[in-house]
Amino acid sequence: MKKDSKEEIVKAAITLFNSNGYAGTSIRDIATVAKVNSATIAYHFENKLGLLEYCFTYFFEQYLSIIEEKFSLMDTGVKDCLKRITADLLHYQCENIELTSFVYREMSMDSQVVREIMSTYALKEKYYFQKIFEKGFERKEFRPHSIAYLIIQYKGLLMMPFINAHYLREVLYIFPNERFFEQKYLKEINSWIENTLGTKIIEKKEAIL
Repeated sequence: MKKDSKEEIVKAAITLFNSNGYAGTSIRDIATVAKVNSATIAYHFENKLGLLEYCFTYFFEQYLSIIEEKFSLMDTGVKDCLKRITADLLHYQCENIELTSFVYREMSMDSQVVREIMSTYALKEKYYFQKIFEKGFERKEFRPHSIAYLIIQYKGLLMMPFINAHYLREVLYIFPNERFFEQKYLKEINSWIENTLGTKIIEKKEAIL
């Protein structure tokens, strides 16, 4: 058995899941692209569902570790903390565009695996974002908003290019895997943080009054 067979299987699965969908991909397809036999896949992951769970877990473990690492810096400034999280999450998604696109699309389906992810990783993510927004309100770095709706807006900004990567490429001629996109789009999200969340607008109005 090749030492790197597990890694090759995961790479093949991500590519095929992203291009053909989970339902449209067979173990035989994955084995062919990974250049292994089906028994090797069964050895590492048991079945296709096990491989799917591995992809989900791998994505969200890395995703949450980024948030957790930067969350510890919140006491030095909430807005800066959120911007650092944003930069690292965007970079992670751009670097892993096939995995990101597949995971986000699959998360829109109602399945047992997705429900398990929602009850673990998604709730942890919500906890961190909620704490960041609450601390921002408390320190007056952010203007008060509904936290649930802020999470919807923020998550929408982070996810949209990867859920709709085909639309970006074919209609807008924007390529999320390019470094230029990452730099440009980060500025757009930071502008949202400054103008939607930030208190600068209120401060200017108060100064005029």
